[in-house]
Amino acid sequence: METRAPVFEEFDPASDCDCPGCVHWRRVLPHSTTARHPAAGRALIVAAAASATLAVGHPAPAVAAPHPADRPDLPAGDEPASPQGGKAPLHGPGGQPAKPGHVKTPTTTRAEIIRRAKKWVAARVPYSMSEYWSDGYRQDCSGFVSMAWNLPGNEWTGSLDQYGVRITGENLQPGDILLFHNPDDPEQGSHVVIFGGWTDYTRTYYVAYESTRPHARRLVTPYAYWNHSDRYLAYRYKGLASGATGAEPDTAEPGGAEHAVPYPGRAYFGPGANNKHVARLGRMLVERGAGRFYPDGPGPRWTDADRRATQAFQLAQGWRGRDADGLPGARTWTLLVTGKGKDIPAATSAGPGGAGAPAVAEPASHAESASHGESASHGVPGYPGRAMFRPGARNEYVAQLGGQLVKKGFGRHYKSGPGPRWGEADRRGVEAFQRAQGWRGGAADGYPGPETWRRLFS
Repeated sequence: METRAPVFEEFDPASDCDCPGCVHWRRVLPHSTTARHPAAGRALIVAAAASATLAVGHPAPAVAAPHPADRPDLPAGDEPASPQGGKAPLHGPGGQPAKPGHVKTPTTTRAEIIRRAKKWVAARVPYSMSEYWSDGYRQDCSGFVSMAWNLPGNEWTGSLDQYGVRITGENLQPGDILLFHNPDDPEQGSHVVIFGGWTDYTRTYYVAYESTRPHARRLVTPYAYWNHSDRYLAYRYKGLASGATGAEPDTAEPGGAEHAVPYPGRAYFGPGANNKHVARLGRMLVERGAGRFYPDGPGPRWTDADRRATQAFQLAQGWRGRDADGLPGARTWTLLVTGKGKDIPAATSAGPGGAGAPAVAEPASHAESASHGESASHGVPGYPGRAMFRPGARNEYVAQLGGQLVKKGFGRHYKSGPGPRWGEADRRGVEAFQRAQGWRGGAADGYPGPETWRRLFS
């Protein structure tokens, strides 16, 4: 069944298939709800059967359903607990539990880690604390990571950190992990997932591979996780092959895996198109200065925003006429994936191709962090820096910001009042305020920069 994918979401079993038949039917009947691809029908039957089974004596866990475009926070109760087993050898001949300080880290690559993770997801390996899959790894969250990292034994959340090095969330790449170990209740309170790539340039959602009830899955997840978000730590596997890079298909960050993707063909772009290549094109265009054309961010369904952004990039190269028709050809794609060519110039009173995009008073808000520690003036408290406002942040400035949003009339997203921990309600409130200033695209991403801060407190 074809479902409407959320903004930036590339994972849609029914609509993201690249076979010629599915591409044809999506172009001819883009809004049809008929499951045309055989795999879509089979997936629907399996999902329905699984739901019926879970309904007998067990609450149904959160399913990989598309999120609404604004992606509100889900209560922690919507995500199942993921108890786990302890350290154990591989199930079968050989393999011994690792001793602290004496761990073996077999060499692997990011691509191999993601490939192994996808194998369990495709097989829908059932979640279990006590059972082992045919490859010898325990079928729980830490066994899943042990398998993907190709470790010599089954580890648990209390020992996986021995095999990695701590990194910051900003440096996450596919194959890294997000680990939460709760020493007070290690079996019921801990969890670990594999990072598969950011879903968009705001870095608030990412593709997660994990083993949880009822089976291994791949799901777009809020950073750092649905619950206990501030307690997850990022780790990078110590045994990565020298020079290994994040070139996995799930890397959604512009400028990441895009260079490895050849031009898919003109048939994948234009009215009626709905596929991952459209989403990838949008991300690359935003990276080159087209954020103002996307009021809600790029997605997999082709819109006029994609055409205008593509045309703006083509015009920036000095192309005219049919060479700047807003549909990406091989030349346009090559310049985007290699980072070559000229960027789209800043917006003026009239955008490229008659876009009429307004001038952005707070452009490229992602670069605002250069004003860290800006001093107070005219009664406005000093801007503390962009690092204070990001997923997982908890500080006095977040509470100060939330209080001012409420005072200015932009507090409707708060269900229980603003607090010191940055959350989706804060981001949506800031975004509403930025839009009220007439800003669009990347200048209204929901993260306060110096100009947002100044106007909010003035």
